[in-house]
Amino acid sequence: MYGLQLGSIYALIALGYTMVYGIIGLINFAHGDFLMVGAFIVFFLVQALGGGHIPYILVAAVIIIGMVLTGLLGVATERIAYKPLRKKPRLSALITAIGVSMFLENFPRALPFIGPAPRPFPELFPMRDFNIGGVGTNSVQLLMIAFSIILMIGLHYITTRTKVGSQMRAVQFDKDAAALMGINVNNVISITFFIGAALAAAGGVFYSSIYPMIDVYMGIWLGTKAFVAAVLGGIGDIRGAMIGGFIMGVAEVLATAVNSDLGYGAGFVILILILLFKPAGIMGKFTIEKV
Repeated sequence: MYGLQLGSIYALIALGYTMVYGIIGLINFAHGDFLMVGAFIVFFLVQALGGGHIPYILVAAVIIIGMVLTGLLGVATERIAYKPLRKKPRLSALITAIGVSMFLENFPRALPFIGPAPRPFPELFPMRDFNIGGVGTNSVQLLMIAFSIILMIGLHYITTRTKVGSQMRAVQFDKDAAALMGINVNNVISITFFIGAALAAAGGVFYSSIYPMIDVYMGIWLGTKAFVAAVLGGIGDIRGAMIGGFIMGVAEVLATAVNSDLGYGAGFVILILILLFKPAGIMGKFTIEKV
């Protein structure tokens, strides 16, 4: 159960990596930092409301506000840092993404109301233990898994059943052809960044609800593992990101049960094996680039 909980969070964050890569071919190394921003926004909103144990309606409201504000940060990041580099070599955008990541990690350290010190994250959901069929779990685990699955189903609906989703798929297939058909490519890319950053914010809040401690560097290693999950599932494929996230979470928990030092490396071992025998990932497909 704990592996599924952790995997659902990895999957939420991995979706942002895979969506951005699928649309503009960029590995957005700053994506992991969006989850940190979302966690801090929710932290300050809850503090403004008087601390933990606020009503459920307010918990839902602050999480949604955190997702929206982080989504807008994702849009601003794309417009300011990545849009001017769309016609440049991919290496330029990649280096810029690393620079944006370093800025998002270190700028908050200079802000007196954030700083470098870790902060305890408030308890948003009361914890109650359950035993379901001999499997021990608690209310927070069940809520996190349920919320994550709801968000994934919502994303699947958007990408497969809505006009925006069809435009996203058209831009992913061929940007120039999509533009000739009247699709506003810039808006589609902005929407993609908004959704990806918002999902990362939700993942950051859910993770902070498990490990109630946040700091400005929490997005580095958590984002790295989510990126591995995206590659594991087949980066560019939304279903692959979901599957890769769950595999990553379950593998990490199982490896940790054997030895606490093996957990962090378990996902990377699986990734190496997958890339050796299926280099495009579980759900990924090789594509031919026009030259």
